[in-house]
Amino acid sequence: MKYTITIEETCAKDFEIEASSADKAYEITEQKYKSGEFVLDPGECQFRQIAITEPSSESTEWREF
Repeated sequence: MKYTITIEETCAKDFEIEASSADKAYEITEQKYKSGEFVLDPGECQFRQIAITEPSSESTEWREF
């Protein structure tokens, strides 16, 4: 039987920027992330979970691993 496996990760890393407001900080951060200047390394994963979709199209519940 073939199963579809879905893995979800939550990664976190702190970055410091200077901005005139929180909205501006968000805008700068989004630009830096999209341009590849802010990168989260795979080793900084804070949370992982997995789910399996069986051939009958029924998914299992998410399981942390």
